[in-house]
Amino acid sequence: MTSRIYLSAPHMSGEEQRYIKEAFESNWIAPLGPNVDAFEKELSAYAGVNEAIAVSSGTAAIHLALSLLDVKKGDKVFCSTLTFVASASPIIYQGAEPVFIDSEPQTWNMSPGALERALQEAKLEGNLPKAIIVVNLYGQSAKMDEIVALCNLYNIPMIEDAAESLGSTYKEKASGTFGRFGIYSFNGNKIITTSGGGMLISNDAVAIQRARFLAAQARDPAPHYQHSKLGYNYRLSNILAGVGRAQLMVLQDRVERRRVIFKRYYEELAQMPGVTFMPELENTRTNRWLTAFTLNEETAGVTVKELLDVLNENNIEARPVWKPLHLQPLFMEAAYYPHGKNEHIAEQLFHTGICLPSGSNMTEDEQTRVIHCLKGAFSGVIDKEGIG
Repeated sequence: MTSRIYLSAPHMSGEEQRYIKEAFESNWIAPLGPNVDAFEKELSAYAGVNEAIAVSSGTAAIHLALSLLDVKKGDKVFCSTLTFVASASPIIYQGAEPVFIDSEPQTWNMSPGALERALQEAKLEGNLPKAIIVVNLYGQSAKMDEIVALCNLYNIPMIEDAAESLGSTYKEKASGTFGRFGIYSFNGNKIITTSGGGMLISNDAVAIQRARFLAAQARDPAPHYQHSKLGYNYRLSNILAGVGRAQLMVLQDRVERRRVIFKRYYEELAQMPGVTFMPELENTRTNRWLTAFTLNEETAGVTVKELLDVLNENNIEARPVWKPLHLQPLFMEAAYYPHGKNEHIAEQLFHTGICLPSGSNMTEDEQTRVIHCLKGAFSGVIDKEGIG
């Protein structure tokens, strides 16, 4: 059996052990410490924001952002529907009600048209959302100009879920920096990793200081243990922050490598019948965290399931596009706004989309395996149509 090719495996820089060693030698093992402080400063400088707080996960960062915005029971929060469940779970943590907004075709992200209709209806009902969570799917920024304009018009704070888009830019501005708060994830499969971890960023220094308080169990400034507010155990350890510092040093290399991987997939597969790759919005630069394409099964003569099965049989990990949250049993009671009348873009992407192995440490030979496997699955159509 050939070795397994993973969707997005961790890729170490080689410098991680230096920072880990420093943590051990100084005995800074528990949360907080020099690596945490430095990681926060280095990441905020990279993104071009005033403040950052390192936490245990991207989910924790979203939860803190909602807490800082005083989201509570009875409130509504609008959220992209085409995303991982962690984007919306913190809404439930706060006892609030999620309202899901469909995607649009150019970015696969939140539809400004659907968002506008949802806001108009909410205003008429006198129940505007307390926050809007916008996700940048697979590294591609949403249509920030349009979405930010709507948030400003209705005076609704935006949380930018950039868990998958660290290293991407929108009009030369870093992804994650367009809302009141931005969040990054350093999970093991992300473009850089701390094993598990995340970051909450903002230009609001007062809010981030409040987040530091909440994330450390909300301990009051007293010589004894005293707590007047509910807090969370969300701080990142000094050891893992050291891993993050070494990873951040090679972020741009990782972005470039993933873009090269996308480019080769595109050159080899874009002419296959029925294949359409995830677009890159004009004036943006995506990190191409995952290479994804949609398949017109009728044109292709092969189904999404058949392609996924063939890849799996060849020990290659590939996955469907995220199942929209409004279709998840957990959120079956939630409201949802489609892109247009009878236009459900997120559902179409879920049914037709495939994510390919895209790790920055994937070798050319491994990518060749993936490409040959896919071409083999198309072989009957290729012979008929004279492609290849």
